[in-house]
Amino acid sequence: MYLKIASGAAERWRADNGLAPALYAKRVPEMIFLMTPLSALLLGLIEGFTEFLPISSTGHLIIAEKLLSLHSSPFVTSFTIAIQIGAILAVFVLYGQKLLVSRILPLRIFAAFIPTAICGTILYGVVKNLFLGNSTITLAAMFLGGIVLLLFELFLLPQAHYPNSLDTITYRQAIGIGLIQSFAMVPGVSRSAASIIGGLSLGLPRKTAVEFSFLLAIPTMVAATSLDLVKSGAAFSRNDWFLLVVGAITAFFTALAAIRWFLRFLQCHTFIPFALYRILAAPVFWWFLL
Repeated sequence: MYLKIASGAAERWRADNGLAPALYAKRVPEMIFLMTPLSALLLGLIEGFTEFLPISSTGHLIIAEKLLSLHSSPFVTSFTIAIQIGAILAVFVLYGQKLLVSRILPLRIFAAFIPTAICGTILYGVVKNLFLGNSTITLAAMFLGGIVLLLFELFLLPQAHYPNSLDTITYRQAIGIGLIQSFAMVPGVSRSAASIIGGLSLGLPRKTAVEFSFLLAIPTMVAATSLDLVKSGAAFSRNDWFLLVVGAITAFFTALAAIRWFLRFLQCHTFIPFALYRILAAPVFWWFLL
């Protein structure tokens, strides 16, 4: 399904994507597409695979939506946020028992979530209306985030001085990780990368930092999804809800596989491949989109 761009809509499309007039003449598409179950499934695959890797799931979803020429609408923006619920369920499946038997870990996760909750509540409107869907901000954050991750891995990574256990994380470390994660409200930064760097910088072993990042995603993404659905869900049609379900279910199964693969990968690799991917992918996407 597609919509032809009328003159006024074309001008808005140019402004929303930050195109200069010269580029606008070359790049504006002749048609834009409505979301279908197939595109929802594709976006669910991208969300599930990228959510827990330090490469920015939101950034990749925004880029994919642009490449698919999806009609920019409040629903598409909400879809980008809400299908994270599938990835959250994957973490519950893999770590639910650990959360239930530990009295300390849920409290540490809640402490880490507080800074993000405060920032997210205050800046929700700015993030959704100004940042989400902005390809320039997304690609710049993806590129700069790759530089930071590379430099951190090569030169700044401190020696871990805590046991490799989630139960050893202190409140000071948890709150510090939450503060650093708050930068990921900018699309392209990567919530996973920010929280992992936060954990490593505070002395956590690599595996502990990564697993805490997984668990911190639970309240962070539940809050983001719930807030958006409360504010926007009443306007969704029955077909919109169906597309959300398709995307979320796809994200769930993909995230299960991605989490298991990521943990195996880190047993003998660093984050450098992800940093290089971000640095190289950002200009490639920039060329295609802008």
